[in-house]
Amino acid sequence: MRSHSRRKFLKGVGASLGASLLFSPFYDSIANAAPGKKPKRLLIFFTMGTAPSIWKPTSVSGETPTFSESTSPLAEIKEHIVMLDGLPSGSPSNNHGSADGLTGMGYYSNGPYGLISVDQYIVEKLKGLGTPVPSLLLGAAVEGGKTGFYSKGTNQVPIGSPVSAYSTVFTGVKPSNPGSNDNTAAADQLRRRKSVLDNLTRELTSLKGNLGKEQQYKLDLHLESIRQLENRLSNTMTGGGGETGACSVPGSPTGDMANGMKANQHHLDIIVGAFACDITRVASIQWGSDQMMRADLPEISLANEEHNGMIHTGAPAHLDLIKLEKWLHQQFVAVVKKLKSIPEADGSGTLLDNTLVAWCRDMGDAPNHTQNEMKFVLASGTGGYLKTAPNGRFIKSGERHERVLLSLCDAMGVTDYSGFGDPALPNKSPLPGIAAT
Repeated sequence: MRSHSRRKFLKGVGASLGASLLFSPFYDSIANAAPGKKPKRLLIFFTMGTAPSIWKPTSVSGETPTFSESTSPLAEIKEHIVMLDGLPSGSPSNNHGSADGLTGMGYYSNGPYGLISVDQYIVEKLKGLGTPVPSLLLGAAVEGGKTGFYSKGTNQVPIGSPVSAYSTVFTGVKPSNPGSNDNTAAADQLRRRKSVLDNLTRELTSLKGNLGKEQQYKLDLHLESIRQLENRLSNTMTGGGGETGACSVPGSPTGDMANGMKANQHHLDIIVGAFACDITRVASIQWGSDQMMRADLPEISLANEEHNGMIHTGAPAHLDLIKLEKWLHQQFVAVVKKLKSIPEADGSGTLLDNTLVAWCRDMGDAPNHTQNEMKFVLASGTGGYLKTAPNGRFIKSGERHERVLLSLCDAMGVTDYSGFGDPALPNKSPLPGIAAT
């Protein structure tokens, strides 16, 4: 029998019914996916550095932390989190505005992708993951500085307006509304597309007996991809509410869009909706820029700017910074809980079970402008990527912080790290102890 590559085989078997024209990005993603790796989602929550004195646990017993005032909201989700501290960057004297935080490099890269942040690297390696939006970067009020995100050497600017973000993500996605004509049209379109898939499945199954063992394996993979695609079509075309695991489009944002903190709360809702509808699997939110983040939060009696108004004033107590950090931790906890509340459309647990949420920073010690002690908070669901414990985990390591970024790659099924970060990094592998075994 003539030998075929996986990509050619997968595209070829679908061509007879024109499916490659309808779903070619999906075929590409399956053809490039690592065998046996279930697709995961990644959410990066990115902020400026903090003061180590207010972030570190007040005590640690084994790996169990006692949370500080600023990190105390994490107690609500402690069974889902891993805190990481002490990890230096490759250039620990670099400070805010350098690219190290998410790229593993300081200011440049000679790799094939140029200077690239971990989110964009994952998308490049997985060929966009077959979703309508390969990656989503949102963040209000980022003026006056840089973000942590890079693609081909260029600093990336997020979508700042929640209204624009909502329109970009959800235009054409119809939530459930049984009484509307739009819902009927969506159901008709769904039936037509499912009919194509049903015919394609029957045709492919009839070929199975004439194939060798290797090609039968590839065909089984392809048939499974069709089943997953049918689930996604049911999810995105008809909706049905979070309680049934179907696509549930959030309400359009309203309120004070000029307040960057409030706008980013809308952005988090948009990201969760995009995950639920499988519109994207890689999403990031940038809080402020490396130079400033205005925090107007009357509910906690805070009206100040983070960089000059909190990080570089108010020491040693850092009372305003504690208020802000506690509020940010509450937002992190809220998005984790929201992901946990939404069932997967295919019945494989909740969105959180198949998502890794990573709080990353541009500095480890912001008052001293250094990257000696880079800090992370990671969260995943029960049976997810992380090795978790009932009372939370705290790990202090002297390894390079890039190894945590490689753990994010590993969680998404990317195990070839060429072209990312520092090519001279010793132990170019994920940080031990993070992943569940």
